Amino acid sequence: MRAMILAAGRGERMRPLTDHTPKPLLTVAGKPMIQYHIEALAAAGVREIVINLAWLGQQIRAALGDGSQFGVRIHYSDEGDAALETGGGVFKALPLLAGPSGTDPFVVVSGDVWTQYPLGDVMKRLAAGDMAHFVLVPNPDFHARGDFGLAGDRLTDSGERYTYANIGVMRPEFFAASAPGKFPLAPLMFDWIRQNRVSGELYRGVWHNVGTPQQLQRIDQDASAQRRSRL
Repeated sequence: MRAMILAAGRGERMRPLTDHTPKPLLTVAGKPMIQYHIEALAAAGVREIVINLAWLGQQIRAALGDGSQFGVRIHYSDEGDAALETGGGVFKALPLLAGPSGTDPFVVVSGDVWTQYPLGDVMKRLAAGDMAHFVLVPNPDFHARGDFGLAGDRLTDSGERYTYANIGVMRPEFFAASAPGKFPLAPLMFDWIRQNRVSGELYRGVWHNVGTPQQLQRIDQDASAQRRSRL
């Protein structure tokens, strides 16, 4: 299975840190956030990873290279000066993600989330007949209203809502009605959810959508302390 790490965003709330460094290259315990995802995917057996680029994308390309240092092959989907948002970014990268048959499912994870969710697990969650499987988390303070409901293992657009963790696995057909350009992922998610074609799970472990320099500092301190305790 292939995977895509979303890394093209500007990271406005992380300024001034992101004025000169792309958000996925900001470090936690001395390591770029995006590297944790690459290593987790490699450990799960993923060997082909796509990373989309826009803001300061050349820094990401220079830092990660072809992926050989991590035991993977990295492909880059360059979106130019303006990022295509989540939906448009994945759609543009489909030729790199869907495999020789054009129908292979693939993992998608945002490069700016910090989590201990086992990315190898999500690869196993997509059932026959479903278009996608997405991971949800309890609502953080900054997103108290949540995104989607969950009834058993089915995502819904009603009931108690949880927050999309920016981790999932989907089929290329998820984008069958899409066209090239800039667009978000959420409307497509709701379309397939209303057709009962999307499964989900609630993850209660460590997960942060790193949004401010102060939050990054706290995560870095915690992760550094944990790392020292293991030495």
